[in-house]
Amino acid sequence: MIAIKPVSDLRNYNEVLQDVADESPVFLTKNGRGCYAVITIKDYERLSATNALFFELKKGEDSAKAKGWLSAKDVRTMAGL
Repeated sequence: MIAIKPVSDLRNYNEVLQDVADESPVFLTKNGRGCYAVITIKDYERLSATNALFFELKKGEDSAKAKGWLSAKDVRTMAGL
């Protein structure tokens, strides 16, 4: 369940942290606007891994656009299959 709380609730941060769960962040607002998200370490690690994967996929796509795509046959040949 999504929890939205004012940043002033951090005065009693234990209650805020109790609402944080895997795949259920707590969003903190400041002056009525979204400002921060509190997430679990597991969710942070998942987001970091996803970001790293997308970065590597983008590098591969850019390389393919610059140098051309390899056919499946070429890949098998390079892999020694």
